Amino acid sequence: MTTNSNPPGSPPPPPAPDTAAKAAATVALGWLHTAKFLTTAPQLHFLPSLEVPEIAFVGRSNAGKSTCINTLTQQKQLAFASKKPGRTQHINLFALGKQGVTDAVLTDLPGYGYAAVPKSDKIRWQQVMANYLVTRENLKAIVLMCDPRHGLTELDEILLEIIRPRVEEGLKFLVILTKADKLTRVEQNKALSIMKLQAGGGEVRLFSATKRQGIDEIATLLWQWAHPAGTVPA
Repeated sequence: MTTNSNPPGSPPPPPAPDTAAKAAATVALGWLHTAKFLTTAPQLHFLPSLEVPEIAFVGRSNAGKSTCINTLTQQKQLAFASKKPGRTQHINLFALGKQGVTDAVLTDLPGYGYAAVPKSDKIRWQQVMANYLVTRENLKAIVLMCDPRHGLTELDEILLEIIRPRVEEGLKFLVILTKADKLTRVEQNKALSIMKLQAGGGEVRLFSATKRQGIDEIATLLWQWAHPAGTVPA
């Protein structure tokens, strides 16, 4: 015979951790699904001045940034994946928020480091991105895409140095190890451990669009960063 451990009239027990995590992810993914194109800008001075939290996605060309953004927002063509990596050289902003109210912005920064791009373009975009990462006032979080099979590149490490002062001041930082399905479980754990040491206090998550790995965790983290007043989606 089973007994009810809760006396009549008492509040129900809190949900089990797995149940609570799933509920949080459902809300977070619903929020990300609201993403819609806001504007595009070839230079910083064309960007609108915003007060809502901004989350920027950065990464080397071919690191899987567009796939990750499209997977998280559950939209097939929100982030444009060029057939010629490195050719898309605009900053694209996407508004997030339900009931037509923008409560955060997702920023897709151009991929960098692709060999076919002229050196002058590489230098110009390195300067634009550095200025954006250092001066964008409403920037609350940076998400760096990294293919764990290749690890951090020289440009990735330069980016980490650029944002380090802001991270130390409270800027949120996440490294997403993309294409995790290409690695064995042992290789995944090794890549995760190495990146945690290199991330300088930032969060690190494994991600695979094909295996649906890491999606719930990443979505919930982004929701929490954009809604610091309510750390658990409700």
